[in-house]
Amino acid sequence: MAFQTQPVAIGTLAVEQNKVLRNTYMMLALTMIPTVIGAFIGMSINFSFMAAHPFIYGLLMFGVMMGLLFSVTALRNSVWGIVALLGFTFVAGVFLGPILQVALHLKNGAQLVGIAAGGTSVIFFSLATIASVTKKDFSFMGKFLFIGLMLLIVASLANMFFQIPALALTISAIAVMIFSAYILFDVSRIVTGGETNYVMATLSLYLDIYNLFINLLSLLMALSGERN
Repeated sequence: MAFQTQPVAIGTLAVEQNKVLRNTYMMLALTMIPTVIGAFIGMSINFSFMAAHPFIYGLLMFGVMMGLLFSVTALRNSVWGIVALLGFTFVAGVFLGPILQVALHLKNGAQLVGIAAGGTSVIFFSLATIASVTKKDFSFMGKFLFIGLMLLIVASLANMFFQIPALALTISAIAVMIFSAYILFDVSRIVTGGETNYVMATLSLYLDIYNLFINLLSLLMALSGERN
C-alpha cells in the first residue's frame, strides 16, 4: 500500500491543478464582460483632467487600482473575491477610456485596436499553450520579472511628468516583452501547483493581458497611426 500512496497523491494533485487552470480560464473569460462595459463607459467620459495633469492622474489611477487589488487579495477565499475581481475589471475597463479615445480619433484607429486585441490574444494563447503543454517550471523568471516590473512602473510614472515620446515608446516595447513573459510565468505557476487560488490566478493573468494590450496598442499608434 505504501508504494501506491505516491502515484495516487500525484494523480490527485494533477487533477486539482487542472481544475484550477480550468476555473481560471472560465473566470478570465467572464472578466472580459465588465471590462468591455467599462471601456464603453470610459470612452464617453471627458478625461480633460488627465491631459491637463497627467502626473496627478497617473498617481490617482495607480492608487485606485492598488486599492482594488488589495480588496481582491483580501477577499480571495470567498465569493466576495469574485465580486471584487469583477469590480476591479470594470474599473480597469473604464481606465481604458483615454487610450481608446486617442486611438479611435486616428484614421485607422479601429483597425489598430483590432490588431492590438488580436495580437494580445495570439500571444496569450501561444504562451499559455507552451506553459500548459510543456509543464516546464518557469519560476526562475520571477525575480527578474519583478525587478523589471518595478523599474517599468518607476519609468512610466516619471514619463507622465516629463512626457518624452522616445521614452514612452521604449517603455511600451519593454512592457510588451515583460508582460508576455509574465503570461508564461503565471500559467506555469498554475500548472506546477505554485498558485492554487483561481481568483488570484485569474487576477494575475488578467493584469498580464490588460497591460499587454495597452502597450501593444500604444506601440501600434506610435508606429503606424494615421492622423486625420
